[in-house]
Amino acid sequence: MSPAGAGAAPAAEAPVRFGALGTSAIAMRRALPAMAASDAVELTAVAGRDAQRTREFADRFGCAADTYDGLLQRDDIDAVYVSVPTSLHVPWAERALRAGKHVLVEKPAGISAVEVGDLVRLAEERGLVLRENFMFLHHPQHEHVRGMVADGRLGTLRSFHGSFCIPPLREGDIRYDEALGGGALLDVGVYPLRAAQLILGERLTVAGATLRVRESDGLDLSGQATLASESGVLVTVDFGFEHTYGQSYTLWGSQARLSVDRAFTAPPTYQPVLVLEEQDHGERFTLPPSDQLAHGLAGFAAAVARAARTEGGAAADPAETAWRAAALETMELVDQVRKLAVRVTGDARVTGEG
Repeated sequence: MSPAGAGAAPAAEAPVRFGALGTSAIAMRRALPAMAASDAVELTAVAGRDAQRTREFADRFGCAADTYDGLLQRDDIDAVYVSVPTSLHVPWAERALRAGKHVLVEKPAGISAVEVGDLVRLAEERGLVLRENFMFLHHPQHEHVRGMVADGRLGTLRSFHGSFCIPPLREGDIRYDEALGGGALLDVGVYPLRAAQLILGERLTVAGATLRVRESDGLDLSGQATLASESGVLVTVDFGFEHTYGQSYTLWGSQARLSVDRAFTAPPTYQPVLVLEEQDHGERFTLPPSDQLAHGLAGFAAAVARAARTEGGAAADPAETAWRAAALETMELVDQVRKLAVRVTGDARVTGEG
């Protein structure tokens, strides 16, 4: 089951001091500007493989430049934001936890359920906060959707369909490198999977999947998966690097259908519009804009503050238990998709486990 996580959480009494491990594009464009603007956290230092790029980041965001190992040893850092390539998420998140730091790791937390399970257990043993940076989970529009479902506006829920597809990436993009944790499933496929966990609030089982793979090395470029929830809601997801841009999900019930566009990367100024369609009636719900990144950072800071006040730290916090469980379940679903997928390359049909 996925935690709700939406809306602004109260900030910690003192800002959580962050060190950023990695000088990724997502860190530069989204995460670090949000940290710099937040009252809940304070960006203390950044570390990267390239000294010049690291210095440029430090100058841009007004923090110290350091090495990976140096950052983990700093006494003026409470938490580490990990945005290295996906295949390195677990190794560096593990080192941060062992250094006594709370961890906010870019999604997905790892590349397999086995390694994410090990990371989750380490965080529990240390009583430290461990969260994936799925920013969309903190947008209030999804709580609004959950409320409409709970209130019976859709009748009995029958199906969920989610999609996140983007155009082809630039040549040389690390998401085309399987050794670095590339592929469409790990990059964009995890979004509709996590959304289904969030909205349905139940464990899911993969019934089947297809992946279009690159002929040269089998890297997944796009795919689909069919799942079922514990209560029998049918779930389908689409994802890929081969499409015109789009991200959305739709819930279909016995009485109405509800559609959510711009579901995963809504900017702070965007006003979400939920579209409800009944047999002879339609409604559009325009919601206020909301900064999902700011909410996520405030929620993380509040979790760190709770851990400091609680015997056993984050391991004793039910909310953090839910976050860890959701991260592990997402990777279990990814593993199931890989295992069951029929693989297609061009006109050739390939079957077998990944």
